[in-house]
Amino acid sequence: MASEKHLFALMLERVQAAAAAVLGATADLSRVVVEPPRDAAHGDMATNAAMVLAKDAGVKPRELADTIAQALRADPMIETVDVAGPGFINMRLKPAAWLGELRAAIESGASYGESRMGNGQKVNIEYVSANPTGPMHVGHGRGAIFGDALASLLAFTGFDVTREYYINDAGAQVDVLARSAYLRYREALGETIGAIPDGLYPGDYLKPVGAALAKEFGAKLQNKPESEWLPAVRARGIAMMMDLIREDLAALNVKHEVYFSERSLTAPQDQVAATIDLLRKQGKIYEGRLPPPKSGAVEDWEDREQTLFRSTDFGDDVDRPLKKSDGTYTYFAADIAYHKAKIDRGFNDLIDVWGADHGGYIKRVQAAVKALSGGKAALDVKLVQLVKLLRAGEPVKMSKRAGDFVTLRDVVDEVGKDAVRFMMLYRKNDAVLDFDLAKVIEQSKDNPVFYVQYGHARAHSVFRNVRETFPDFPSEAKARIARLHDAKLDLLTDEAELSLIRKMAVYPRTLEAAALAHEPHRIAFYLYELASEFHAQWTRGKDLPHLRFIIQNNPELTEARLALVQGIVTVLGSGLGLLGVDAPVEMR
Repeated sequence: MASEKHLFALMLERVQAAAAAVLGATADLSRVVVEPPRDAAHGDMATNAAMVLAKDAGVKPRELADTIAQALRADPMIETVDVAGPGFINMRLKPAAWLGELRAAIESGASYGESRMGNGQKVNIEYVSANPTGPMHVGHGRGAIFGDALASLLAFTGFDVTREYYINDAGAQVDVLARSAYLRYREALGETIGAIPDGLYPGDYLKPVGAALAKEFGAKLQNKPESEWLPAVRARGIAMMMDLIREDLAALNVKHEVYFSERSLTAPQDQVAATIDLLRKQGKIYEGRLPPPKSGAVEDWEDREQTLFRSTDFGDDVDRPLKKSDGTYTYFAADIAYHKAKIDRGFNDLIDVWGADHGGYIKRVQAAVKALSGGKAALDVKLVQLVKLLRAGEPVKMSKRAGDFVTLRDVVDEVGKDAVRFMMLYRKNDAVLDFDLAKVIEQSKDNPVFYVQYGHARAHSVFRNVRETFPDFPSEAKARIARLHDAKLDLLTDEAELSLIRKMAVYPRTLEAAALAHEPHRIAFYLYELASEFHAQWTRGKDLPHLRFIIQNNPELTEARLALVQGIVTVLGSGLGLLGVDAPVEMR
């Protein structure tokens, strides 16, 4: 169950009510937001209400801001309201409002921050979709973690999410896989194969495939022509590579509900041809010639009459060919049919997570989705940039197992799932990421994953330590939370304590904003900031004993501060869980 409305949502309702009182019930309030101000000195919350409503109201933003501000000053939750600049409204809430949010966080527990914002809307997130030709590399891992965290975030905020993997099992690369595996098959039968020829996959990971083929077929395939052995070897190779990929993903706790085969688009029924016929009947496909590119090369341009999709009618730069000169389909034709399959399954909200080298492909697929759905479906493509793998600042050498890259599994085995997942999300997806194997296991503030996990563990240490002073304080979480239900939170008067509560209370809104923007990295940033403030308050208590969380001979103040710690535990644990990172209660 989603928790009750969080404080920012409540304040948005109150701002909208104040604006409606001024402008009338018919005013369009959908663009009004309430958010933390960029500068905390300006207040606790800020709203753009006057800025976005002034034009419709026919008044200057500053005038409207003054009128709305006057209405807000009567709100019992608000301490001060100020108008700044051209019409921004800044509000400072009374401490009781923040203390109420702390109590809500404690009582909501794991559901704190959960939202119905998505209203059950179906979302398809396709991510990873690595070619089934070998183990995953670190770049694949970044896309996998990004997609998985985004899926968790959207599900937590009320969307009906399907996690999907597109198996590229129909292109030339899987024939190369089959030829490479056949070479390892011959090796498994005792042949000396020598150096792996150029153009084939050299990694040792194909040796088990060769061994499995030798066990299954014996020497039956050894002297057959390629046309006879290739289908069987390809099928076995793809199946084993997908098993390997699933194992790599499982090591990161990445899951998919749907594995969609590219080969299924053409067999048993040719869905690509059916999709082309449908679009042709709608006048969205024609036979014609493309003009030469005006500047720069276009990889799919050919000076011939061909089957073209009118992608320029739907926002693309040029129309796109659907068949090659040999009559086979282009990759784009298969992608159109694949995205039609998603739309046919009831998805109008599509998210694809691609590697950074696919940036030039976005417009054409978005155009296809628009054409296929009559504008009802939308595709958001999230590009995931490269990962530079380092150790103590030096580039990491290639893996013998993979042949020409470092495998994702090697990295997970060395530094652990938590470090990989958190650090892959501790930078925006479209920024290049330097991943230093030495730094991500350091126990220091400079290592964000350690610092956040340590914050959670340190908070739990307070609950263990309090029983030395107050032996009757419950050790079990459920009993502890019940005890804190009646804590006198108004005893929390120190400004740093209130600041920590305000930071904690931003969590639900942070989740909603991250979900709407499809940016799970915002959660990682937020958790580091919250943990940093908590560690700072811990340090202040060491220097100023009256600010410690446990105050001897003052059980009421102690319980109030334990309630604050419980709020921090709730949010850190929830956020780490959404990122797929463990929240330890103890660290050594």
